Amino acid sequence: MSCKVVKVSDVAAPFIQELKDQISKLEVKPLLVAFLANDDPAAKKYAEWTEKTCAETGLRFELRECPRTELEDRIVEANEDPNVHGIMVYYPVFGGTQDGYIQNTVSYRKDVEGLCHKYRYNMYHNIRYLDQQETQKCIIPCTPLAMVKILEHIGVYNKILPYGNRLHGRIITVINRSEVVGRPLAALLANDGARVYSVDIDGIMEFHRGEGLKLKKHEVFETKITLEEALKLSDVVITGVPSPNYRVDTSILKDGVIAINFSTAKNFNDDIKEKASIYVPSVGKVTVAMLERNLLRLYDYQTQL
Repeated sequence: MSCKVVKVSDVAAPFIQELKDQISKLEVKPLLVAFLANDDPAAKKYAEWTEKTCAETGLRFELRECPRTELEDRIVEANEDPNVHGIMVYYPVFGGTQDGYIQNTVSYRKDVEGLCHKYRYNMYHNIRYLDQQETQKCIIPCTPLAMVKILEHIGVYNKILPYGNRLHGRIITVINRSEVVGRPLAALLANDGARVYSVDIDGIMEFHRGEGLKLKKHEVFETKITLEEALKLSDVVITGVPSPNYRVDTSILKDGVIAINFSTAKNFNDDIKEKASIYVPSVGKVTVAMLERNLLRLYDYQTQL
């Protein structure tokens, strides 16, 4: 079987060009402020990469490093500063529920990562707009949104079907149920009509909409299905296990499966190319493009006020 390996730079390219075109027309370029309050070298590297990609599209980027004990006050200052248009934080900071509190400290008007309670609540309940007039779309977390754009690019979404139901009939397994990527992604895919098996170390949950519930929110179900059974059924398998020791058993997968890896670790062996019809080994460039897209959207909302 011939496997197409998708370059994420090809997926990101039209979004980056669109950003450049829109930003070039602005007198005041949107400013993204990123807070670094940990000693993680990977976070520092991600900050440098984000600064570089922002510069390429014409956005302004400012990294603000501070002790974690000062982070909340610094975020509040940025929330109130009209010159700051977007805010992001490099996690973990404290870890656990305290990081959840920090996420909710960022104003939804400036939350480019879409991690505050308002955006997550709306996403899980399939509320797609901030206003009743439906002029302001909600911000979606960057990596889950990147995954949706990749799935659209490779044709997993059926454009013939009505908007909001274009994954009808698709079975997808997502191996990761973090609050930052895995669970939001499962919700987004289920809200678009897919049956999603959401996998983490504690077990498997099933996300899908009831029959005929067009544009209603998905439901979550307990399931007795095993990972092996889920993988055998799945048209698409998406992995995000942050461990170099984790590998998906290629022999279990359907012939012609679509395989996507969003972890920095490699969750598929090279033999995936013998089983998959499409393989996407990374998503990083699309994630950053979505981050910048979210920033521009928030800038538009702020300047419309």
